[in-house]
Amino acid sequence: MTASLRIPGVEGKIVAVLGLGRTGAATIAALSASGAAVWAWDDNDKARGSVEPDLLVDPAQTDWRLPEMLVMSPGIPHTHPAPHPAAAAAKSAGKTIIGDIELLFRAMPTPRYVGITGTNGKSTTTTLIAHILRQAGKTIEVGGNLGQAALSLQPLPGDGIYVLELSSYQLELTPSAICDVAILLNITPDHLSRHGGMDGYIDAKALILRPKGRSSIGVLGVDDQFCRDLFTKLKDSGRKLIPISVEHEVPDGVDAIDGNLIDRMGGAAIDVTDLKTIATLPGSHNWQNAAAAYVATRAMGLDRAHIVAGLNSYPGLAHRQELIATIGNVRYVNDSKATNADAAAKALVCYDDIYWIIGGQAKEGGIGSLESFFPRVRHAYLIGEAAPLFAKQLGKKVPFTQCGTLDKAIDLAHLQAQRDRPLGDRKAGAVVLLSPACASWDQYPNFEARGDHFRKLVLGLSRQSGKGAA
Repeated sequence: MTASLRIPGVEGKIVAVLGLGRTGAATIAALSASGAAVWAWDDNDKARGSVEPDLLVDPAQTDWRLPEMLVMSPGIPHTHPAPHPAAAAAKSAGKTIIGDIELLFRAMPTPRYVGITGTNGKSTTTTLIAHILRQAGKTIEVGGNLGQAALSLQPLPGDGIYVLELSSYQLELTPSAICDVAILLNITPDHLSRHGGMDGYIDAKALILRPKGRSSIGVLGVDDQFCRDLFTKLKDSGRKLIPISVEHEVPDGVDAIDGNLIDRMGGAAIDVTDLKTIATLPGSHNWQNAAAAYVATRAMGLDRAHIVAGLNSYPGLAHRQELIATIGNVRYVNDSKATNADAAAKALVCYDDIYWIIGGQAKEGGIGSLESFFPRVRHAYLIGEAAPLFAKQLGKKVPFTQCGTLDKAIDLAHLQAQRDRPLGDRKAGAVVLLSPACASWDQYPNFEARGDHFRKLVLGLSRQSGKGAA
């Protein structure tokens, strides 16, 4: 934790902090270093044990004439489906409710900010942009919703760049327009109860596009109807908007149809690179991520040669179609981050002859929207709470086995994939794919733990087979 990051306007004032996880701990440290008197709270007894007892004050039971503001961790509701009692009390007292992203901007207003949001793809896009900028010698810090909490990041000089993944929850707690480059990749239904429905979710995502100034730009994916409507609504709102697409040519934008990255921002079409040659960016969803990264890094002053070099050297991101091993001709791919059907579709479209490990805590609709990909699936292995629902949705369209646990699913998928492999050349390139289309919380604390378990099991199989990990 850096002690040199200073938040202005809080010295000698009481600031209430609600939520004592990664974000809350960093917030308390930064506020304390800035001279604030911190009141800390979490509804979880164990979390409260992580801070000094003299800091503990329940903000739902306090006199709200005393604190200056309430700083909330983004996972805690402040509006829908019902506001946390502390948020309701602070709002009734007319006090500001913000998050750590807002405090970072107040502490560091001079560096440039690249913000990335979207229902899917934001983590890959964030790490891809950070990688390209680093490779080109830029001074950057990367975090937010991904990796380090915002207030754990190092202070940057005026020419530094903060690259921040921003969730809809974080955007709602950030009243300032902070992004010099604001990226909204896509919108599909998610977190609807938290935002009071689809309109609220769209409005929360669109907050990233508020103009910071006439020189700021927005990058907007236009391959879904929600984002196309936003583009039409916002294109004359004060921030230059650059469309990106992997489905059709976009005048004055960037497209990547069939993986061919084309820059049309200056009017003429300029061939940039063939994304199909980059193994760590498979599929059209990653081509959209690459198009967004291209626009952002051009806006940060990079030439095309540096950007292409960065794209080609990108190592990929854990739990996002992460190739763990190749045993025989069968690839074992960890896509644990696919926590909903739309994210799983991004993986299913990339492979044929899939041995699909699926299940967990189901999202609304289950896997009904994935039926067009079922012909690609050789066999499905069902785990977790969603297994009975998914069995009904697969029906007779896909052979499946009820496995219960990931251990059993991997054992069975491995045996069948290796047994089927000699059936012909078409089996070369078969994939055992963990792309669960579900949250992990029924069996794991998070998708990372689920993906790490998959990796450990697959590497064990790889050692037993005498083959090295890919």
